[in-house]
Amino acid sequence: MRIINKYLAGDFLMMFVMTLLVFTFVMYVGAIIKAIDLLSRGVSGLLILRIFSLNIPFTLAFSIPMSVLTTVLLLFGRLSFDGEITAMKACGLSLWQITSPVVLISILLSFLCVYINGSLMPESHFARRKVLMDVGVEEPINLLEEGRFIRDFPGLMVYVGKKSEKEVSDVIVYEMDPKGVKRNVRAKRGTVQYDKKTKVLLINLFDVRIDQPDRDNPMDISKSRFITAKEYPVKLDFAQLAGDGKISKKAPDMTYVELIQAIGNVKEAFPDLEPEDMQKQRMKLVVDANQRLALSISCFAFTLLGIPLGLKSHRKESSIGIGISLLLVFVFYLFIIISDALVGYPQYRPDLIVWIPVLLAQGAGFMLVHRADYLAT
Repeated sequence: MRIINKYLAGDFLMMFVMTLLVFTFVMYVGAIIKAIDLLSRGVSGLLILRIFSLNIPFTLAFSIPMSVLTTVLLLFGRLSFDGEITAMKACGLSLWQITSPVVLISILLSFLCVYINGSLMPESHFARRKVLMDVGVEEPINLLEEGRFIRDFPGLMVYVGKKSEKEVSDVIVYEMDPKGVKRNVRAKRGTVQYDKKTKVLLINLFDVRIDQPDRDNPMDISKSRFITAKEYPVKLDFAQLAGDGKISKKAPDMTYVELIQAIGNVKEAFPDLEPEDMQKQRMKLVVDANQRLALSISCFAFTLLGIPLGLKSHRKESSIGIGISLLLVFVFYLFIIISDALVGYPQYRPDLIVWIPVLLAQGAGFMLVHRADYLAT
């Protein structure tokens, strides 16, 4: 029995590591694009590397459960196809005995995910926000990339045609409000000044033309007002870009312990919230905590469901296992999206919705494994 356990555990871990590397790389494509974007803005390579590394825990929180499910499907599909499961059963072993090392590893991986989701991921997320703030503090003009609109600043869209250390040219600024474009500012050139104390980048624009759409008919150009000015100041608040001046923690930055404390006293954790928003913020925190925990437990749930599905597939090809795993993961993440969408409707209990796929997977897995074990006897 020890030899069989060692054989299955070794095969599982080897396939799991390979699958994890593949899924992590695929999920990192977005981070790679972001890194290239920051590099094109002139941000130093060391800062980009740090930002890149701080994104790893977030990626692992999703790629580990996906890798567990895919590995279980591939492993037991191959064992079933090769007749190894039948041979083990012929030796008097039950299906629970055969699968016990894989189930045990999935439980350990669930505990690892609890640590990642509850501590490592929020701490890394908060550190990443600080690094992004440091990018602005070190060289604020680096975030103004030539030839594209910058949408990082609330209420503003900024376009810079060309830039140097202290000057910009061919500048377009859209000042936005909830109804749309409030003002369109165009300037041939401008100078840049940064106040380290207030963390505000001031762009003084010269030779300015201001287009102000009519509030009632914003699409009617004939009703727009045109104003010219020699100078026009635009302030870019880097404190707003990274959160606020104190970089206070948001829900994704909080560990499990901090989430529980914030849920118990929302007013103390978020003193700037309006009273009517307190209940919604509390539900958001509760949903966040449940999502993280459900995502961690999904390693165990996916294993229980993946074992009978893998045995039933009787296939050695990896494409079938990957296809099934992607479908199941899509369903799981769909419930996460639904729970996020219903945060403003606490009567629908979005905090419990996220547990539906986990409980269904565990229940179906137990039932199917027990049924397969019973039929074998």
